[in-house]
Amino acid sequence: MKILKVFSLIILLWSIPSISEAAESTEVKPQIISEAAFLLDNDTGAVLFQQNGDEKMYPASLTKIATAIYALEKGNLTDKVTISENAYSTDGTKVYLELGEEVTLKHLLEGMLVNSGNDAAVAIAEYLDGTVDQFAENINSFLQKKVKVKSTHFTNPSGLYNDNHYTTAQDLALITQYALKNPTFLEIFGTKELEWDGLTWDTTLISHHQMLNGERPYDGIIGGKTGYVNESKQTLATTAVNGDMNLTAIVLKADYKEDVYMDTKLLLDYGFANFTHSEISSNQNFSVEQTSYKLPANTEITVSKQNGKEEVTSSGTLLIESSEGDLLQTLSLEKVENFPLQASDVEVAAVSSNEQNRHIFIPILILGVMLVLGFPLIRWVQRRRI
Repeated sequence: MKILKVFSLIILLWSIPSISEAAESTEVKPQIISEAAFLLDNDTGAVLFQQNGDEKMYPASLTKIATAIYALEKGNLTDKVTISENAYSTDGTKVYLELGEEVTLKHLLEGMLVNSGNDAAVAIAEYLDGTVDQFAENINSFLQKKVKVKSTHFTNPSGLYNDNHYTTAQDLALITQYALKNPTFLEIFGTKELEWDGLTWDTTLISHHQMLNGERPYDGIIGGKTGYVNESKQTLATTAVNGDMNLTAIVLKADYKEDVYMDTKLLLDYGFANFTHSEISSNQNFSVEQTSYKLPANTEITVSKQNGKEEVTSSGTLLIESSEGDLLQTLSLEKVENFPLQASDVEVAAVSSNEQNRHIFIPILILGVMLVLGFPLIRWVQRRRI
């Protein structure tokens, strides 16, 4: 009977998670108040968090991120734009442009992004495409072809409400990620304050984004844009860096300004605390179903700090997952033709090599220890019976 108890104890210990595994807590997802949210790694494209990320939403002035990058790719920053009646009389937040005033495209972009000037946005649209309607048609085509958005349709350059002016948190993150590759956009997007010398309005513009301008300090903020109309409620786009991580957080439709900033802080804290970068060599082979695959080049990926997972599909797609099983990113692999499988190949199933090693090694170690301790105990029990 005592021998049976010893082996029962061994089996029980086998089933208990290792001490190291128990100490490694999985990432706790943030509780977001805003209706939609999206957290993107700008360098790798990994999706670190999403809540209703593909739901149709009204962006308000986050639209101006798209207007800015479209203008930067199509226009000339030194060109002077003459302010029309349409731009002069537009509704909403302004930089108080005067009818007939001439302003360079770059200065209009600054007024649009830093002070959210709707009049500047309309002037930019008319400079680029003649009319706001033509601008809308062209920017939608631009976003679909260049940024690869799938659920965005804009009717104006500023984000003023229109039932047919919509996007998603995911698309806005992709638009921001794309725009950040442009140095001039990054410069203006990250401007905290700016001297404005308009024809009738001389002032210092202060960014409306409170994490950028210092009202709500957060280390590493490099850019941001606010938005609000009644239908969209509060919206916020924020980019921050910490070490080698560069993240964009999009939050949409919160009732209060406090909520979008709290949600953004939670998202950034979560991203920086739970994820890091790793590199997969182009020499590393992945084998699945007797077929070997590899990446065409060394590739940087985002991985969970808490034992994430990797899986290769039968079609040769590498899936990078978080410890919670959420898909972070996908990578297309190339089939290695006539490549004999070797023991050194990486056989990828549903868990990473680190997790495989841990689950194999720890139970074996426990079993070994128990056998060493249990054998003398068994001998002692046998002697007692003699």
